[in-house]
Amino acid sequence: MSGNDIAGGNQLKFRVKGWIDREIFANLMRFSDYKGRENGESLFEINYKKIRENGITLEEVLNTLKSLGDKVPPLSIQALENIIKGGNKITLYLENDEIVLKPNSYIKDLFVNLKEYLVYEREKKIFKVYPGKYFDLLKKAKDIGLEIENKTGLPDSLKMSKKINFKGELRNYQKEALESWKNNSSRGIIALPTGSGKTVIGAAAIAELGEMTLIITYTKEQLLQWMEMLKNFTDIPQSMIAAFYSEEKRIAPITISTYQTAFRHIKTLAYRFSLLVVDEVHHLPADKFKTIALGMYSPHRLGLSATVIREDGKHVELFPLMGGVIYYKTPQELVEKGFLSPYASYIVKVGLSKEEEEKYEKLKNIYKALTLGIPFAEVLKRAKSGDSRMAKALKIHNEMVQIYQKAKAKEEAVKKIVEQELKNGSKILVFTQYVEQAEKLGNMLGAPVLTGSTETKLRKKILEDFKKAQSGVLVLTTVGDEGLDIPDVNVGIIVAGTGSRRQFVQRLGRLLRPKPEKTAKLYEIVTKGTAEESLARKRKKLEIDSDEKEKKSKQTKLF
Repeated sequence: MSGNDIAGGNQLKFRVKGWIDREIFANLMRFSDYKGRENGESLFEINYKKIRENGITLEEVLNTLKSLGDKVPPLSIQALENIIKGGNKITLYLENDEIVLKPNSYIKDLFVNLKEYLVYEREKKIFKVYPGKYFDLLKKAKDIGLEIENKTGLPDSLKMSKKINFKGELRNYQKEALESWKNNSSRGIIALPTGSGKTVIGAAAIAELGEMTLIITYTKEQLLQWMEMLKNFTDIPQSMIAAFYSEEKRIAPITISTYQTAFRHIKTLAYRFSLLVVDEVHHLPADKFKTIALGMYSPHRLGLSATVIREDGKHVELFPLMGGVIYYKTPQELVEKGFLSPYASYIVKVGLSKEEEEKYEKLKNIYKALTLGIPFAEVLKRAKSGDSRMAKALKIHNEMVQIYQKAKAKEEAVKKIVEQELKNGSKILVFTQYVEQAEKLGNMLGAPVLTGSTETKLRKKILEDFKKAQSGVLVLTTVGDEGLDIPDVNVGIIVAGTGSRRQFVQRLGRLLRPKPEKTAKLYEIVTKGTAEESLARKRKKLEIDSDEKEKKSKQTKLF
């Protein structure tokens, strides 16, 4: 026999000479899979799952093969004996706050099974385990029959020293969401619309699990909202909550940080928390933020979002990182039950001026000549790869977008909608992508403007004044897409956006917090005959609407 008795893949194979009677064959099938005949021999592959399920030890497998005498070549017997003696064992330990895996078996075979959990450091010639995949690796190693010597000392949970009690009352769907999460080993993403109380569910989950918790938020405002929510809905002492942000960076049983801060200080945070709560979790798959999920060892994870779906498709990466989407409700479902305000959305079409149209058509022709029909996604990919022709095309494309998103006619449309809605006593948010356009609209409407560069104290004052007002207008850039909590806002006007379903749903969500006799309205102003119009038409009629018959979106020719 040749050395092929030992498989070069990820399993041990053995051969049996001659023909095998039914009884012996059935016995072999208790711990292996039959792979066929070759050169007058029967080929089998050890199946570790069968061994576990049938309660068989490796020693029993070895004895069974030995009982067949010279029917089984010596190399197969020797390979199995090596496994039993420790050749199939891995050792895990911590070194400089990194989880290191030391294999005691043929390294290529091991890597085939575990490579998605590991990073190989060539200089030190060691395998490092992603902390966020540590528990998945333990399970996988066990599933494939590896013996694990775990010297990391990492616990399955880090309990708080004091029991925390939840003081609120959960709605039925919030209870269902919490139960779904608990039944999924306290892992998973809860996808619920803005205004549905995701943070309240998070507070209840933290209180119930009672473990050291790291909460990740997208903005400082959301960080402060979480602090307030925990104070209102649990009996946790203030001393047990800390912000790991800016100059403070204090660690407590419940620590709240932002994506940017946590990403930069992941090694400090990595092993201090067994529960990771990620708000606005759709941001997590971004390359640098993914480091947070991979860098935290936390076995228990809760993701919260109104819009899990990403236009770039990276939302699929959330599933292994956080445990999958385990609960989902659309706004329409919660509107029907009275938990969110009913709403209507309108597409308002305007035209380009003659000058704008000429410039747009000229740029469109140049773009077509450069790209020759190549899809935009491919143009973007090639431009990023250094293709100068596609880089020029991308620049032209951006100029076209600016023309139709900043069309002069949009200003008049906004003015008419605002005048009409203020007569009805409405409270209005005006959304755009551009600081310049926001400031221009603010001056035209006599309204305050919030952008990412608005100084913190001024920002706070603007929001406080707007919250107190019975009606009025607030102009926002993308800073208002998330984390804005003004329950009595009932009208939104989108002047310029990305065209993505996710951003549309986020902006709609700002309007849906319930209030007696409130019906929210969202106006989307688009330019006719441009990509903006086709984006509005092609975009799914809101992922949040599962029942098309209930759709309240309307086409209108108001202007």
